[in-house]
Amino acid sequence: MGTIVWLASELMFFAALFAAYFSLREITNAAAAASQTTPMWEWGTAHLDNDWFGITFPWFATINTLILVLSSVTCQLGVHQAEVGKVSRTGSLLNLNRWGLREWYTLTFVMGAIFIGGQAYEYANLLAEGFTPATNAYTSAFFLATGFHGLHVIGGLVAFLLMLGRTYLARRFTHEQAVHAMVTSYYWHFVDAIWVVLFFVIYILR
Repeated sequence: MGTIVWLASELMFFAALFAAYFSLREITNAAAAASQTTPMWEWGTAHLDNDWFGITFPWFATINTLILVLSSVTCQLGVHQAEVGKVSRTGSLLNLNRWGLREWYTLTFVMGAIFIGGQAYEYANLLAEGFTPATNAYTSAFFLATGFHGLHVIGGLVAFLLMLGRTYLARRFTHEQAVHAMVTSYYWHFVDAIWVVLFFVIYILR
């Protein structure tokens, strides 16, 4: 219950970020229309696109998003194993049907780490193009929203490490550990859901 209440407060925090993003967008677009200049949001979103296969689209961010969304699937598979008390695999590593909580949560951790690495790579490319937090209002809003989310993802990765470490330190898998695994999954699903909304608002909604 405590985790759910805390996630609700986090939801309010991200809601404030979304409100600031849209308010800033309306203000800057109105100013651009009055001065007959290129809207800042049109300029900014162009930097997020990739020209792959002859089609301009935020391909890189889409693939990175897909990795994070799939990590929610692997996380939930780990929860199912925790619910039946299966902490570790009982067969070959190549046999996914025999995987336990540790294997699924380790894979989830790796996918989350890949997402953070992808975000860092995108940041590096944007900074090389002069797209920095101090460039204008759009870049400030972009880095504020995606940066805070990235910090939440890193927090989730730390939570997975703590959960996995606990399973190795304990002599047997207990109900408390299963609850710990489920609570960790709540946070991870929340982080994933927030990113799906962020991705749509920032990368798709023009």
